[in-house]
Amino acid sequence: MRMAAATTTDVLAEAVDLLKALASPVRLATVVELSEGPRCVHEIQAVLEASGRVVSQPLLSQHLKVLRDAGLVTTTRRGTEITYQLADAHVGRIVNDTIRHSQEGHP
Repeated sequence: MRMAAATTTDVLAEAVDLLKALASPVRLATVVELSEGPRCVHEIQAVLEASGRVVSQPLLSQHLKVLRDAGLVTTTRRGTEITYQLADAHVGRIVNDTIRHSQEGHP
């Protein structure tokens, strides 16, 4: 796929912004969890803690805000809780593919 020269810079800048939003172990782990389905903050926090990544609720909320501001995560209010979900399923696939690729042996 070839991009027109006039839009290449804008498209690449947007892609860089999305990658920057993902550039955190906590945010990557959060996207992996959300690729399994919608979760509340306390559910995400419990999964992260079970995997050895202890993150306070306020810090996790800040990471979720970064993902939300980048358009990678959306929210739904259920009563008093806010449920987070991926805005697009292929974001989860990209993150999971990236993690798998990083585990492959490279010369």
